[in-house]
Amino acid sequence: MGRVRVGLSGWNYDDWRGDFYPRDLPKRRWLEHAIREVDTLEVNGTFYGLVSPDTVRSWRAAAPRGFTFAVKGSRYVTHQKKLRDADRTVANFFAQGVLELDDALGPVLWQLPANLHFDEDRVEQFLSVLPHHTDDAVALARRHDDRVREVAYGPGTAHRIRHVLEVRHESYWCDAMARLARRHGVALVFSHAGDWPYTEEVTAGFVYLRLHGTDPTYASAYDDDALGWWADRIRAWRDGGQPSDAHRFTDRTPPRRRGRDVYVYFDNDQGGHAPRDAARLRALLADRHGRGGRR
Repeated sequence: MGRVRVGLSGWNYDDWRGDFYPRDLPKRRWLEHAIREVDTLEVNGTFYGLVSPDTVRSWRAAAPRGFTFAVKGSRYVTHQKKLRDADRTVANFFAQGVLELDDALGPVLWQLPANLHFDEDRVEQFLSVLPHHTDDAVALARRHDDRVREVAYGPGTAHRIRHVLEVRHESYWCDAMARLARRHGVALVFSHAGDWPYTEEVTAGFVYLRLHGTDPTYASAYDDDALGWWADRIRAWRDGGQPSDAHRFTDRTPPRRRGRDVYVYFDNDQGGHAPRDAARLRALLADRHGRGGRR
């Protein structure tokens, strides 16, 4: 059986003060507090720019053994370069110090812009660059350019690296995309929102689910029925299967697994919905005899 991790997309949200965070808790201790409440966190800062190795080491130091950080790939790679020149841009991403997370490094999330259409050659070239082991990541990182001022390659611990691709344009819902993702062992994000198409196409040995809220996106809560519906689906993926009504765009049989790890992140952060929904979903999943609701 796989493991389910439920967490939050980021943790530095001022409007969570007085709700998720105690009003008198200093901001420097918000990460410490969040880590006690969830199983995993997405790191958003790496999407917006380079971070220092010392910053990454501080995240690792705050986390207990077994905690996982998913790290968001740089928008310079995905939005500005639009996946081109990946040999250099992905090298810079890994050279900045993300490998200092050591065994707390979970999946790397590459979020594509909503206006970027599918191009098979471009996607193939990008996926072929992604390192799936820390040794390969270090070798790639050593080819960084002078954009990276502070370089760090991690403590040298060997482990796998998982990659996920969040696409927001329906042109990716095609057999060629599924074939490429499966060939490279990359998961397609199950990205639930009101502003872009949704899929549950399993292309790897794990599942990555992002819950952004629907009406409006980023600022709406999931009610009890919706969370029960998600809990049922998560159990199916965790146990190596899939929901009977899975939202898929191919008829390919998913990669066979006795169990799958499932990563779930709430990104409906506005209004403090994310931490409340994460806590409720974790409780539902902990209840082995619980019955899910209807969407």
